[in-house]
Amino acid sequence: MGEDNLVRNISSKTLDEIDRESEEEDLKRLEAIFFVSGRFLNIKDIITLSDLNPIIIREVIEKLKKVYENRNSAIEIITKGEPGKEMWKMDVRSEYAKIVNRLATGSSEFTKAEQETLAIIAFKQPMKQSVIIKIRGNKAYDHIKRFTELGLIKRKRAGHTHELSLSDEFYDYFSVGDEVIRRDG
Repeated sequence: MGEDNLVRNISSKTLDEIDRESEEEDLKRLEAIFFVSGRFLNIKDIITLSDLNPIIIREVIEKLKKVYENRNSAIEIITKGEPGKEMWKMDVRSEYAKIVNRLATGSSEFTKAEQETLAIIAFKQPMKQSVIIKIRGNKAYDHIKRFTELGLIKRKRAGHTHELSLSDEFYDYFSVGDEVIRRDG
């Protein structure tokens, strides 16, 4: 009987270790996905990218959120959306956003001209494409095309031109609340 207990102890300890290692691997997998994506992901996105069981994804995300909280990290996992339709994103805590923005402006993924075009659209939205072209010149067509492809702006036909406004993706991408820029009208 002593040997049976020893075998059971070894087996259960090994199973616990396997479970722990599997959970750690799931956390690392989600962390890598959030780190690289830079945008809000829904449950379908996460299933596709991680091959994790949909039943455990929410549990693993909550554990990952706690890891960053317990570490008192400058990084956090943000949740948005109503229950059942949540989306998650890894981001820098708001108190560190100025530091990150200062660093990001040095080697921005948008040219200075693109940034200026987008800033005008953000400030004047909704605005006609023809007006932004008059202000910024023909290069603005390329900027608008790129912003549309990235999902940062919405284009709606308005007579012979288009009406431009910021999309929800813009607010997510730049981690700003829509109340900061969005206007009624």
